[in-house]
Amino acid sequence: MKAPRRHASALETISVTVEDDAVPLFEQALATVCTTVGIFEADDTQCVWRIEGVKDVGYGEDELERALTLARLMTGVDADLTRQQTEAEGWLARTYEAFPQQDVGQRFSIRGTHLDRSHSRARMTITLDAGIAFGSGEHGSTRGCLRALEDVAYRKPQRILDMGCGSGILAMAAAKLLHRPVLAVDIEPWSVRVAASNARLNGIGPLLTCRLGNGWQTPQVRADAPYDLVFANILARPLCKMARSLAANLAPGGTVILAGLLNSQAQMVLSAHRRQGLALERRYREGDWTTLVLRRRHG
Repeated sequence: MKAPRRHASALETISVTVEDDAVPLFEQALATVCTTVGIFEADDTQCVWRIEGVKDVGYGEDELERALTLARLMTGVDADLTRQQTEAEGWLARTYEAFPQQDVGQRFSIRGTHLDRSHSRARMTITLDAGIAFGSGEHGSTRGCLRALEDVAYRKPQRILDMGCGSGILAMAAAKLLHRPVLAVDIEPWSVRVAASNARLNGIGPLLTCRLGNGWQTPQVRADAPYDLVFANILARPLCKMARSLAANLAPGGTVILAGLLNSQAQMVLSAHRRQGLALERRYREGDWTTLVLRRRHG
Protein backbone atom coordinates (compact mmCIF):
# COMPACT_ATOMS: atom_id res chain seq x y z
CA MET A 1 0.00 0.00 0.00
CA LYS A 2 1.27 3.45 -0.85
CA ALA A 3 2.19 5.77 1.98
CA PRO A 4 -0.56 8.33 2.75
CA ARG A 5 0.06 11.78 1.35
CA ARG A 6 0.19 14.67 3.77
CA HIS A 7 -2.91 16.84 3.85
CA ALA A 8 -2.06 20.54 3.81
CA SER A 9 -5.35 21.79 5.27
CA ALA A 10 -6.91 21.27 8.69
CA LEU A 11 -9.86 18.90 8.53
CA GLU A 12 -13.08 18.71 10.51
CA THR A 13 -15.84 16.15 10.79
CA ILE A 14 -19.35 17.58 10.56
CA SER A 15 -22.50 15.62 11.35
CA VAL A 16 -26.27 15.78 11.84
CA THR A 17 -28.62 13.24 13.42
CA VAL A 18 -32.02 12.70 11.77
CA GLU A 19 -34.76 10.11 11.28
CA ASP A 20 -34.67 7.98 8.14
CA ASP A 21 -37.15 10.06 6.10
CA ALA A 22 -34.80 13.04 6.30
CA VAL A 23 -31.60 11.16 5.47
CA PRO A 24 -31.47 11.73 1.67
CA LEU A 25 -31.77 15.53 1.84
CA PHE A 26 -29.34 15.99 4.72
CA GLU A 27 -26.89 13.57 3.09
CA GLN A 28 -27.13 15.70 -0.05
CA ALA A 29 -26.55 18.86 2.00
CA LEU A 30 -23.32 17.55 3.53
CA ALA A 31 -22.17 16.23 0.15
CA THR A 32 -22.10 19.78 -1.21
CA VAL A 33 -18.88 20.41 0.73
CA CYS A 34 -17.68 16.93 1.80
CA THR A 35 -16.00 14.47 -0.54
CA THR A 36 -16.79 11.71 1.96
CA VAL A 37 -20.23 11.26 3.53
CA GLY A 38 -21.17 8.31 5.74
CA ILE A 39 -24.43 7.15 7.30
CA PHE A 40 -24.44 5.37 10.66
CA GLU A 41 -27.13 4.03 12.99
CA ALA A 42 -27.49 6.54 15.83
CA ASP A 43 -29.52 4.38 18.24
CA ASP A 44 -31.11 0.96 18.66
CA THR A 45 -34.44 1.91 17.07
CA GLN A 46 -32.94 1.50 13.57
CA CYS A 47 -34.72 4.62 12.31
CA VAL A 48 -32.41 7.39 13.59
CA TRP A 49 -29.20 8.00 11.67
CA ARG A 50 -26.04 10.07 12.03
CA ILE A 51 -24.87 11.56 8.75
CA GLU A 52 -21.18 12.43 8.87
CA GLY A 53 -18.77 14.09 6.48
CA VAL A 54 -15.17 15.28 6.41
CA LYS A 55 -14.13 18.62 4.92
CA ASP A 56 -11.42 21.28 5.07
CA VAL A 57 -11.95 23.72 7.94
CA GLY A 58 -13.55 26.90 6.63
CA TYR A 59 -14.32 25.49 3.20
CA GLY A 60 -17.76 26.15 1.66
CA GLU A 61 -19.40 27.54 4.79
CA ASP A 62 -21.98 29.66 2.93
CA GLU A 63 -22.80 26.82 0.54
CA LEU A 64 -23.15 24.39 3.45
CA GLU A 65 -25.47 26.71 5.37
CA ARG A 66 -27.69 27.21 2.34
CA ALA A 67 -27.90 23.47 1.73
CA LEU A 68 -28.72 22.73 5.38
CA THR A 69 -31.37 25.46 5.44
CA LEU A 70 -33.01 23.96 2.37
CA ALA A 71 -32.90 20.45 3.88
CA ARG A 72 -34.49 21.74 7.10
CA LEU A 73 -37.25 23.54 5.22
CA MET A 74 -38.06 20.57 2.98
CA THR A 75 -38.06 17.98 5.78
CA GLY A 76 -39.35 20.06 8.68
CA VAL A 77 -36.44 18.72 10.74
CA ASP A 78 -34.38 21.32 12.63
CA ALA A 79 -31.22 19.23 12.87
CA ASP A 80 -28.19 20.80 14.56
CA LEU A 81 -24.80 20.59 12.88
CA THR A 82 -21.95 19.37 15.08
CA ARG A 83 -18.25 19.83 14.35
CA GLN A 84 -15.17 17.97 15.51
CA GLN A 85 -11.54 18.59 14.64
CA THR A 86 -10.08 15.71 12.63
CA GLU A 87 -6.42 14.85 12.36
CA ALA A 88 -5.63 14.96 8.64
CA GLU A 89 -2.98 12.25 8.42
CA GLY A 90 -4.84 10.02 10.84
CA TRP A 91 -8.06 10.34 8.83
CA LEU A 92 -6.37 9.42 5.56
CA ALA A 93 -4.64 6.44 7.15
CA ARG A 94 -7.95 5.24 8.63
CA THR A 95 -9.56 5.67 5.21
CA TYR A 96 -7.01 3.34 3.65
CA GLU A 97 -7.26 0.83 6.49
CA ALA A 98 -11.05 0.83 6.17
CA PHE A 99 -10.90 -0.03 2.47
CA PRO A 100 -8.75 -3.10 1.83
CA GLN A 101 -9.46 -5.25 -1.20
CA GLN A 102 -12.93 -6.75 -0.93
CA ASP A 103 -13.78 -9.97 -2.75
CA VAL A 104 -17.53 -10.28 -3.18
CA GLY A 105 -19.32 -13.41 -4.31
CA GLN A 106 -17.57 -15.50 -6.93
CA ARG A 107 -16.76 -12.86 -9.51
CA PHE A 108 -16.06 -9.40 -8.12
CA SER A 109 -13.11 -7.73 -6.44
CA ILE A 110 -13.40 -4.12 -5.18
CA ARG A 111 -10.10 -2.27 -4.84
CA GLY A 112 -9.22 1.25 -3.74
CA THR A 113 -7.07 3.52 -5.86
CA HIS A 114 -4.48 3.44 -3.07
CA LEU A 115 -3.77 -0.24 -3.80
CA ASP A 116 -1.54 -1.48 -6.60
CA ARG A 117 -3.20 -2.06 -9.96
CA SER A 118 -2.61 -5.82 -10.17
CA HIS A 119 -5.84 -7.54 -11.17
CA SER A 120 -7.01 -11.08 -10.48
CA ARG A 121 -7.68 -13.13 -13.57
CA ALA A 122 -10.37 -15.04 -11.69
CA ARG A 123 -12.34 -11.90 -10.72
CA MET A 124 -13.65 -8.72 -12.27
CA THR A 125 -11.92 -5.80 -10.59
CA ILE A 126 -13.77 -2.57 -9.83
CA THR A 127 -11.54 0.30 -8.73
CA LEU A 128 -12.89 3.08 -6.50
CA ASP A 129 -11.36 6.01 -4.68
CA ALA A 130 -10.89 5.00 -1.06
CA GLY A 131 -12.82 8.05 0.06
CA ILE A 132 -15.97 6.73 -1.58
CA ALA A 133 -16.04 3.70 0.70
CA PHE A 134 -14.85 5.23 3.97
CA GLY A 135 -17.66 5.34 6.51
CA SER A 136 -20.38 4.54 3.99
CA GLY A 137 -22.17 2.23 6.43
CA GLU A 138 -23.67 0.30 3.51
CA HIS A 139 -21.11 -2.38 2.67
CA GLY A 140 -23.68 -5.10 3.43
CA SER A 141 -26.14 -3.61 0.94
CA THR A 142 -23.54 -3.37 -1.81
CA ARG A 143 -22.35 -6.92 -1.23
CA GLY A 144 -25.90 -8.23 -1.30
CA CYS A 145 -26.58 -6.47 -4.61
CA LEU A 146 -23.41 -7.85 -6.19
CA ARG A 147 -24.26 -11.39 -5.08
CA ALA A 148 -27.76 -10.97 -6.49
CA LEU A 149 -26.36 -9.67 -9.78
CA GLU A 150 -24.24 -12.79 -10.14
CA ASP A 151 -27.30 -14.99 -9.65
CA VAL A 152 -29.54 -13.22 -12.19
CA ALA A 153 -26.88 -12.56 -14.84
CA TYR A 154 -27.86 -15.70 -16.79
CA ARG A 155 -31.06 -13.90 -17.86
CA LYS A 156 -28.92 -11.53 -19.94
CA PRO A 157 -30.95 -8.35 -19.31
CA GLN A 158 -30.72 -5.83 -22.12
CA ARG A 159 -32.06 -2.62 -20.53
CA ILE A 160 -30.49 -1.89 -17.14
CA LEU A 161 -31.06 0.95 -14.67
CA ASP A 162 -29.19 1.82 -11.47
CA MET A 163 -31.59 4.07 -9.55
CA GLY A 164 -29.73 6.03 -6.87
CA CYS A 165 -26.33 5.06 -8.27
CA GLY A 166 -24.09 6.72 -5.66
CA SER A 167 -20.50 5.88 -6.59
CA GLY A 168 -21.71 3.85 -9.57
CA ILE A 169 -20.38 0.55 -8.24
CA LEU A 170 -23.49 -1.49 -9.13
CA ALA A 171 -23.84 0.08 -12.56
CA MET A 172 -20.17 -0.64 -13.27
CA ALA A 173 -20.47 -4.24 -12.05
CA ALA A 174 -23.47 -4.83 -14.34
CA ALA A 175 -21.73 -3.22 -17.32
CA LYS A 176 -18.58 -5.29 -16.81
CA LEU A 177 -20.38 -8.58 -16.19
CA LEU A 178 -23.12 -8.27 -18.81
CA HIS A 179 -21.31 -6.14 -21.43
CA ARG A 180 -24.39 -3.96 -21.70
CA PRO A 181 -24.99 -0.20 -21.39
CA VAL A 182 -26.38 0.96 -18.05
CA LEU A 183 -28.29 4.11 -17.14
CA ALA A 184 -27.10 5.39 -13.75
CA VAL A 185 -29.26 8.06 -12.07
CA ASP A 186 -28.94 9.96 -8.81
CA ILE A 187 -30.57 12.98 -7.21
CA GLU A 188 -27.18 14.23 -5.97
CA PRO A 189 -24.96 16.10 -8.46
CA TRP A 190 -21.84 14.96 -6.61
CA SER A 191 -22.81 11.29 -6.99
CA VAL A 192 -23.42 11.68 -10.72
CA ARG A 193 -19.98 13.26 -11.18
CA VAL A 194 -18.30 10.55 -9.10
CA ALA A 195 -20.08 7.72 -10.94
CA ALA A 196 -19.02 9.10 -14.32
CA SER A 197 -15.45 9.55 -13.10
CA ASN A 198 -15.34 6.00 -11.73
CA ALA A 199 -16.66 4.61 -15.00
CA ARG A 200 -13.79 6.29 -16.86
CA LEU A 201 -11.31 5.08 -14.24
CA ASN A 202 -12.48 1.51 -14.86
CA GLY A 203 -12.35 1.84 -18.64
CA ILE A 204 -16.11 1.50 -19.17
CA GLY A 205 -17.08 5.14 -19.62
CA PRO A 206 -18.94 4.49 -22.90
CA LEU A 207 -21.16 1.86 -21.24
CA LEU A 208 -22.43 4.14 -18.45
CA THR A 209 -24.82 7.02 -18.99
CA CYS A 210 -24.86 9.05 -15.76
CA ARG A 211 -27.78 11.43 -15.26
CA LEU A 212 -28.94 13.82 -12.55
CA GLY A 213 -32.61 13.26 -11.85
CA ASN A 214 -35.48 12.83 -9.44
CA GLY A 215 -36.19 9.12 -9.49
CA TRP A 216 -38.81 7.88 -11.92
CA GLN A 217 -39.62 11.45 -12.98
CA THR A 218 -36.24 11.75 -14.71
CA PRO A 219 -36.90 12.23 -18.46
CA GLN A 220 -34.31 9.72 -19.66
CA VAL A 221 -35.48 7.13 -17.11
CA ARG A 222 -39.00 7.39 -18.53
CA ALA A 223 -37.78 7.42 -22.13
CA ASP A 224 -35.65 4.26 -21.79
CA ALA A 225 -38.29 2.18 -19.95
CA PRO A 226 -39.28 -0.59 -19.58
CA TYR A 227 -36.25 -2.20 -17.90
CA ASP A 228 -35.15 -5.81 -17.70
CA LEU A 229 -33.01 -5.18 -14.60
CA VAL A 230 -33.24 -2.41 -12.00
CA PHE A 231 -30.98 -1.78 -9.01
CA ALA A 232 -32.43 0.38 -6.24
CA ASN A 233 -30.00 0.55 -3.32
CA ILE A 234 -31.63 3.43 -1.47
CA LEU A 235 -33.57 3.48 1.83
CA ALA A 236 -36.65 1.59 2.97
CA ARG A 237 -39.30 4.31 2.97
CA PRO A 238 -38.34 5.89 -0.36
CA LEU A 239 -38.41 2.41 -1.88
CA CYS A 240 -41.95 1.86 -0.60
CA LYS A 241 -43.07 5.18 -2.09
CA MET A 242 -41.48 4.30 -5.45
CA ALA A 243 -42.91 0.77 -5.67
CA ARG A 244 -45.77 1.65 -8.01
CA SER A 245 -43.54 3.55 -10.44
CA LEU A 246 -40.97 0.78 -10.36
CA ALA A 247 -43.52 -1.89 -11.24
CA ALA A 248 -44.92 0.25 -14.06
CA ASN A 249 -41.47 0.64 -15.62
CA LEU A 250 -40.32 -2.98 -15.26
CA ALA A 251 -40.57 -5.16 -18.36
CA PRO A 252 -42.53 -8.45 -18.22
CA GLY A 253 -40.16 -10.96 -16.65
CA GLY A 254 -37.96 -8.09 -15.46
CA THR A 255 -35.92 -8.27 -12.26
CA VAL A 256 -35.42 -5.69 -9.53
CA ILE A 257 -32.74 -5.80 -6.83
CA LEU A 258 -33.76 -3.76 -3.78
CA ALA A 259 -31.28 -2.85 -1.05
CA GLY A 260 -30.40 -0.30 1.61
CA LEU A 261 -32.75 -2.14 3.96
CA LEU A 262 -32.13 -3.10 7.53
CA ASN A 263 -33.27 -6.65 8.22
CA SER A 264 -36.16 -5.28 10.27
CA GLN A 265 -37.38 -3.19 7.31
CA ALA A 266 -37.34 -5.91 4.65
CA GLN A 267 -40.90 -7.12 5.20
CA MET A 268 -42.33 -3.61 4.91
CA VAL A 269 -40.56 -3.06 1.57
CA LEU A 270 -41.48 -6.52 0.31
CA SER A 271 -45.17 -5.97 1.09
CA ALA A 272 -45.21 -2.65 -0.78
CA HIS A 273 -43.84 -4.31 -3.92
CA ARG A 274 -46.02 -7.39 -3.68
CA ARG A 275 -49.04 -5.10 -3.77
CA GLN A 276 -47.78 -3.96 -7.17
CA GLY A 277 -47.68 -7.53 -8.49
CA LEU A 278 -43.97 -8.28 -8.00
CA ALA A 279 -42.98 -11.70 -6.68
CA LEU A 280 -40.10 -12.42 -4.30
CA GLU A 281 -37.43 -14.69 -5.77
CA ARG A 282 -34.70 -14.53 -3.16
CA ARG A 283 -33.36 -12.55 -0.22
CA TYR A 284 -29.77 -12.12 0.87
CA ARG A 285 -28.48 -11.12 4.29
CA GLU A 286 -25.16 -9.42 4.93
CA GLY A 287 -24.92 -8.56 8.62
CA ASP A 288 -27.71 -6.09 9.48
CA TRP A 289 -28.67 -5.57 5.84
CA THR A 290 -31.14 -7.38 3.56
CA THR A 291 -31.23 -7.42 -0.25
CA LEU A 292 -34.44 -8.48 -2.00
CA VAL A 293 -34.70 -9.87 -5.54
CA LEU A 294 -38.18 -9.57 -7.05
CA ARG A 295 -39.53 -10.26 -10.50
CA ARG A 296 -42.45 -9.14 -12.60
CA ARG A 297 -44.49 -11.97 -14.05
CA HIS A 298 -44.63 -12.48 -17.81
CA GLY A 299 -47.80 -11.47 -19.62
